[in-house]
Amino acid sequence: MRSVLFVCTANRCRSPMAEALLRAKVAQEGQAEEWRIESAGTWAEPGIAVTPLTQGAMQKRGLDVSGHRSQAIDGGLMRTMGLILVMTDSHRESLCAEFPAEAHKVVLVSQLIGQTFNIDDPVAGTEQDYDVCADELTRIIDAGFDSLTALVDDNRRA
Repeated sequence: MRSVLFVCTANRCRSPMAEALLRAKVAQEGQAEEWRIESAGTWAEPGIAVTPLTQGAMQKRGLDVSGHRSQAIDGGLMRTMGLILVMTDSHRESLCAEFPAEAHKVVLVSQLIGQTFNIDDPVAGTEQDYDVCADELTRIIDAGFDSLTALVDDNRRA
């Protein structure tokens, strides 16, 4: 089974959006049963719902994240996931330092489309900020889906 973990800070905005968007993409590709997709946060307090603006941004895209509850990243998640996609360089640095044995699986989301940039955190922002973030994640997941799949498959073989 292919597995992907999206990581942001609190696991209430960016990573739950990316998780929902990738779930929708693999379902659209007829591959839902072949994937395990989760999200977590580097500083997440477990059990907290997404922000209302995250819920709204996803509802606009026909996705429901109302059942999502935040979880903190830990060694177990890092070991069991085939690819860890982070939103920022600081997330990548933090995870690689804390979990050096899993560092080879940690990739910046933007690298899926051959670029290197951070995904800005919309928390405390406006509805438009959340929509911009969701649009950016959608674009990356759609354009980078083949790259994402190849990275997961490469890590499964390693």
